[in-house]
Amino acid sequence: MRQISSMLQGLARSMSLGKERKAGEDKEEEEQGTVLRTSGTLWGEGSETFAAVCSRRGEKGTNQDCSIVWEGFGCQDDSIFCGIFDGHGQWGHYVAKAVRDSLPPSLLCHWQEAVALASLIDGEKMLCDYQFDLWRQSFLAAAASVDEELRRSRRLDAFNSGCTALSVVKQGDMMVVANVGDSRAVLGTTSDDGGVAAVQLTVDFKPDLPHEKERIRQCKGRVHSLGDEPGVHRVWLPDREAPGLAMSRAFGDYCVKDYGVISAPEVTRRRVTARDQFVILATDGVWDVLSNEEAVRVVAATPDREKAAKRLVECAVRAWRRKRRDIAVDDCSAICLFLHSPAS
Repeated sequence: MRQISSMLQGLARSMSLGKERKAGEDKEEEEQGTVLRTSGTLWGEGSETFAAVCSRRGEKGTNQDCSIVWEGFGCQDDSIFCGIFDGHGQWGHYVAKAVRDSLPPSLLCHWQEAVALASLIDGEKMLCDYQFDLWRQSFLAAAASVDEELRRSRRLDAFNSGCTALSVVKQGDMMVVANVGDSRAVLGTTSDDGGVAAVQLTVDFKPDLPHEKERIRQCKGRVHSLGDEPGVHRVWLPDREAPGLAMSRAFGDYCVKDYGVISAPEVTRRRVTARDQFVILATDGVWDVLSNEEAVRVVAATPDREKAAKRLVECAVRAWRRKRRDIAVDDCSAICLFLHSPAS
């Protein structure tokens, strides 16, 4: 019980402390302690982490991307939560913001409950040996809870709208990555020759992936591409050409939830080493026009960390206009999470 009380007190402290924060032109006026919700930067106090965030509206209307960085997540000074969310459909921007606001606190609540239960069963040994399992269970439970809450909402219509969600929790030298949809996390790490290599940490959950396609088909959903979009596979209802969802996992989109589209994240982990420099979390607007290697080179070549995400997004926008001149530029958003202080 003392441990639970200590954790809750730590949460209260983490929410009330005002740590230094510098944001860009679009930052919200309202400061929320250690939480950054718009373009800008956030320094970790008591840790080596540094996060740069940038989001730019495309040419299709409202920017449906949003993000969050929460320093001190989990009531520990050396922990951080980063999440990036990409909405789609008529109300996708509202769905993305709802998931952004609900998922982190839900995850924290489920994780605290899991930690408290594990400590009662086997004390500190249980917590040490099963740390990743506790995070994985907490992510799965939180995603299910948020999706169900969204389904029952009377204020938000997510029947034909939804969002993806890519989240990273870094706690000490352990990094847990949870992915729902087709945003992507890529690690920049020092290679043997002294350069910076790209390591993809997540799978883009597109409907044509064999295991995703099979699940959808077993649920009577259909997966195919249209004649004017060769290679772009979408999810369709059994009896009509709708909704044409371009990913196999998402929050919301309840019109196809009975036909194989799920909100369960794939949860993986990585031990951060001295070679690992940064992680890029970006929406598909970035990855549609930049390769992993190109994105990592852009961030690694940016001397000012504060400008890393902005420069990456600007490169993506230019690539859209150069490579896809006949297609409207998509929303482009990125978080660059630096894993060590510059001197280390």
